[in-house]
Amino acid sequence: MKKPGRNRVVALLAPLLATLINGAGDTFTPTKINFFCFWLLEIPLAYLLAIKLGAKQPGVYWSIVIAESAAGMVAILLFRRGTWKKMKV
Repeated sequence: MKKPGRNRVVALLAPLLATLINGAGDTFTPTKINFFCFWLLEIPLAYLLAIKLGAKQPGVYWSIVIAESAAGMVAILLFRRGTWKKMKV
């Protein structure tokens, strides 16, 4: 049985931690994470890798991996910061 790579663990933490933060009443933080990591990182990076650099489908795949990893790392940092605990529902 293969061990899951670090990227998979980090990428799986992004939606989990975003949902936990969202459930605590802080709905703006997950929105910011998704906006920056998807719209400002993943889509332009996919275009750059696939079209401009000619990587085609693997370029799109790598943009997804990079953006999801970035979202996971940002979610971990924001979750550990704990500002979501101060939200009043």
